[in-house]
Amino acid sequence: MTRGVIVSREAIRLWVNRFGAQFASCIRRDRPGAADKWHIDEVVLAINGVNHWLWRAVDADGDVLDILVQPRRNAKAAKRFLKRLISRFGDARVVVTDKLRRYTKPIRDLTPNAEHRAHKGLNNRIEGSHRPTRKREKVMGRFKSPRQAQRFLSAHDQIGVVFRPRRYCLSATSWRHARADAFRLWDDYAAELKA
Repeated sequence: MTRGVIVSREAIRLWVNRFGAQFASCIRRDRPGAADKWHIDEVVLAINGVNHWLWRAVDADGDVLDILVQPRRNAKAAKRFLKRLISRFGDARVVVTDKLRRYTKPIRDLTPNAEHRAHKGLNNRIEGSHRPTRKREKVMGRFKSPRQAQRFLSAHDQIGVVFRPRRYCLSATSWRHARADAFRLWDDYAAELKA
């Protein structure tokens, strides 16, 4: 409940289904280009008792580049996700992953000029980006299908980039301005979708 308005989980789910993809595409369109240093990681999602893997890529600025929900966690799945990233953003200069070996061959094959840094401590930026997903998953009472998780998280991550400025990097005044800019941007996107 915020400002006297009570919204159920079901209302949010329906809202995301109807408007989320459109808002996310507006945000992607207007966002500046991605940094050439990518952090890639995956996290398990239990969907109807079956483990699925949420693959996520974040750039050096902490902005979510892309996500993909897949049933596997092997080199083939890593290659599929990396192909998606390269088709959207081009080649990366540096790719940072954890120490698991499934990334080595796809990165070497698809981005031969990229430097691959496999170190658990270097990947903290993306480990932190999994937190909002876990929080949202808990609030929603888990995801019901891989398709629903993909659709919701694709929109949620893009919208989160706008509405969650990095508080630790900003003074109080700058943070208030960033939030005001986010609401103005949201109003512009809403007006664009109505037209």
